[in-house]
Amino acid sequence: MEKRLRGRPAHEPDAMTRRFVEAMAGAGVPQSEIAVVTAVTVPTLRKHYRDELRRGAALVEARLVGQLMRIASGNDGTALKAIMFTLQTRFGWSKYAPPPQR
Repeated sequence: MEKRLRGRPAHEPDAMTRRFVEAMAGAGVPQSEIAVVTAVTVPTLRKHYRDELRRGAALVEARLVGQLMRIASGNDGTALKAIMFTLQTRFGWSKYAPPPQR
């Protein structure tokens, strides 16, 4: 008598799926949506594609920072807002924090 295995077979990532996950993460697609398209659960996606998700997220961040710096190099109100946003989010500046002690 054969022993029956329960549940779904273990997920086996391949090169094409790895490239797809990295591209989708790089396009800013949420992990939950990537999991649906690749027919795995979010924990399985994170387990097998951790590096691809990180690389994709790094690509998104690099593109966004590049665009933000391009906008901040202007000389209009939008540039000022971009500079303020960058200083607040990347360098911890806050208009609510007390001024530094001298």
